Amino acid sequence: MKEQREHHPPSWAQRFVEWYCKPGLVEDLTGDLHECFERNVQSMGPRRAKLIYIIDAFKFFRSYTVRSSLFVNLFTNRIMIGSYVKTSGRNIMRNKLFSFINILGLAISMSVGLLLIAFVLDLRSYDRFHKNGERIYRITNVLTSKSEDGGKFASTSIKTGRLIREKVTGIEEVAIMRNDFSGDAKVGDNILPIKGFWAEPSFFRIFTFPMVEGNAATALKDPYSVVLTETAARKLFGNQAAVGKTVKIDTLAYQVTGIMKDVPFFSHISFEALVSLSTAEQINKGDNHFAAWTNMWSNSVYILPSENADMAAIRSQLNALAREENLAEENTKIQLELLPLYNIVVGESLRQSEGGPGFTGPHVPRVVLWILGGLAFVVILSACFNYTNLSIARAMRRIKEIGLRKAIGAGKSQVRLQFLAEAVMISLAALLLSFLLFLVLRPVLINMAPEMQRTVKLNLTPAMVAAFIVFSVAVGIIAGFLPAIFFSKVSPMSAFGNVSSVKMFKHLTLRRSLVVIQYTVTLIFITTTAVGYVQYKNILAFDLGFKTANILNINMQDNKPDVLMKELSEMPEVTALSRSLITTGVGNAWGGNMKYKDSRDSVLVMTNHIDENYLPLHDYKLLAGGNFVARPVTAQAVGEVIVNQQVLKRFNIGGNNPEKAIGEQITLNGRKMTIVGVMQDFHYGKVENLIGPVAFTFWTPEDRAIISARIQSSDMPATVARIESIWKKIDRVHPFMAEFYDKAIEDAYSEFSTMIKIIGFLSFLAISIASMGLFGMVVFTTETRLKEIGIRKVMGASDGNLIYLLSRGFLLLLSVSALIALPVTYFFFKIVVLRNFPYHTPVQIPELFVGLLTVLLIAFIMIGSQTLKAARSNPVAVLKSE
Repeated sequence: MKEQREHHPPSWAQRFVEWYCKPGLVEDLTGDLHECFERNVQSMGPRRAKLIYIIDAFKFFRSYTVRSSLFVNLFTNRIMIGSYVKTSGRNIMRNKLFSFINILGLAISMSVGLLLIAFVLDLRSYDRFHKNGERIYRITNVLTSKSEDGGKFASTSIKTGRLIREKVTGIEEVAIMRNDFSGDAKVGDNILPIKGFWAEPSFFRIFTFPMVEGNAATALKDPYSVVLTETAARKLFGNQAAVGKTVKIDTLAYQVTGIMKDVPFFSHISFEALVSLSTAEQINKGDNHFAAWTNMWSNSVYILPSENADMAAIRSQLNALAREENLAEENTKIQLELLPLYNIVVGESLRQSEGGPGFTGPHVPRVVLWILGGLAFVVILSACFNYTNLSIARAMRRIKEIGLRKAIGAGKSQVRLQFLAEAVMISLAALLLSFLLFLVLRPVLINMAPEMQRTVKLNLTPAMVAAFIVFSVAVGIIAGFLPAIFFSKVSPMSAFGNVSSVKMFKHLTLRRSLVVIQYTVTLIFITTTAVGYVQYKNILAFDLGFKTANILNINMQDNKPDVLMKELSEMPEVTALSRSLITTGVGNAWGGNMKYKDSRDSVLVMTNHIDENYLPLHDYKLLAGGNFVARPVTAQAVGEVIVNQQVLKRFNIGGNNPEKAIGEQITLNGRKMTIVGVMQDFHYGKVENLIGPVAFTFWTPEDRAIISARIQSSDMPATVARIESIWKKIDRVHPFMAEFYDKAIEDAYSEFSTMIKIIGFLSFLAISIASMGLFGMVVFTTETRLKEIGIRKVMGASDGNLIYLLSRGFLLLLSVSALIALPVTYFFFKIVVLRNFPYHTPVQIPELFVGLLTVLLIAFIMIGSQTLKAARSNPVAVLKSE
């Protein structure tokens, strides 16, 4: 990114003016347009200035500015284009089968491209509604710590925002936000679970969230002030005026000081309410850690630099500020970086601390877009290969046409344009069909994963339609490029020669090369899907070190669990119950610092708070010691801990002997605790994470609760429905949030399963397109060899011999593709994919050959059906004219 922004008019618009303008006027006209552009940048902003420049560039396309020769060229080109279109239309209609294969293949592949274009355009729509979006930045933290996992975080500290406001020059506005605001809002009998942010008045000066009622400048100034969205206000107050009224959120009363429009879908921050940050400061008045430099876990800071600010100077000041604050920290160092607003949704992946989706917003790494784009390009290229193969295969039928055109004066460029025009016409025809496929596939893509529904809409917009048309023309040009080059090189003298032997590689013709490439890609797709699916199933069935079958996890959502547990214990289908703070094995994490004898040696240990029933319910294996003995009711009274083998290994407790570790004392989050049990290692996180140190402490009523219920029932849906009815008696406000443990594990790997579904879908498209291309090639080959087949039959050849004769060339090409594709797939998984899964199962040979057998079966059906038809033809009918 440029340190000092310099705005220039669109270069293509400049070249357009230079192209049509008379030589004597071009310098004056471009100079006037540039001066006007610079004035508009200052008064209207760069975006509007560029738009006005483009309009002016077209507006000056007049008779007195355009060179005289240009009108002649345009008229001539118009006639030529009309001729190309007519000729292309006749060729398309003359070869209906090949045209149908090309159009259908391109349509299927282009539908993938349309989905990708819509997906990217939706992602690029995020946060574009903010007036000063180009100047807004978020402060991110780069953490280096001896006791915690470091990395780049989307969050920062409240102190960071205050110091930037006080010390950094060149900043117009600073907005500090805190993400942990949530609760039950109550107005009369209306109760609404609500989530939002603590924010400052400057929030509305940086972001463009229009206020419907109230004063944006003061709405978030006073403590216990709240701004509601229109939807939240309507749910709480109905049609009554809300500004000035009081709403009770949990135990505190807040005054409604403003009503704002609902947050647009394409916003990286989403909320229902904003509460003044001064309220959070009052609530945490006695907490010295609240505004500490290292308390970066729940806060976000946005800045709006001054117009034409020196971003290099601002970065330098941020570095100096961080160095100064880090001097007071012994084990933790924080570096401050700037993240442009438009790079938040699509950009570098940052770690989120405790924010959740509403805090960091939807995010798609750029590498994912590159991967999806690459896969889509490969599928489209496969359809383009079909077009190239079939076009060149028909060379003998069109070679006389090309020779005649050149004999009467057509140049290479005119021949190239003829074939490009034909390809573009086929691509535009395919666009209509691909658009229908797009409408069918759009809801499938959106519903493929819950994250997709929260990220994109894929609704049609004018920009999207224009992008579709440009994309279609580009695909046509790509598809027609090789045939255009191929035919343009044909000379009139060799027009009646054999041009099918043009070499691309040493021993393969052009058409054979493309078939090999096409089927190599298809085989890679299919084998990747097969291997990925097997690995995914192995992950789901992986032994985590504890039992998950038939266990229903119920989120209590800040309700006390005692009443529900009493009701559940009376159900005969519920055989065991336990309480815990979080659900392990699905990516959730809760940690703390642990020390042993050396106070300077600490490590981040993953933790969970559990009751005495948790270990037996999930069948954790204890190597030494036993379950919790004490039953504390406050967090401060907790004095027992159960650890896994990795804790003993990390601190060398008892010489790594579980029996000797019992009774040893460790320090966890500053509190002395006694080891009462040692567990066998298990997967606290996902399978791709290495097993690390884990400690379980006792659950107390101060903790949030997840109830785990083991269920034995012949009718699980009815049992869960009965539990839900019990929940509704206890809590009528919050929805019943429960999920079976196995389903939670499956959801934890939804990204992996979604990628397998996408690659599987692309595999299906790739094999469909390749099969259509192969079918076209077989039809053409059999048609051109009918007389040869007739002669061979007269000479005594059997149907089997003829099938072998006609199919061996294609089967040889498929064998070459297999020799390339299978090793590539194997090493791709072994070296790239499975390196991220330390506990994976090796790739098996049968998994690789599933794709090969599938392709061979389809190819054999395609080849066999046509060759058998040709072999059974009557040789008399074929040879009667010989």
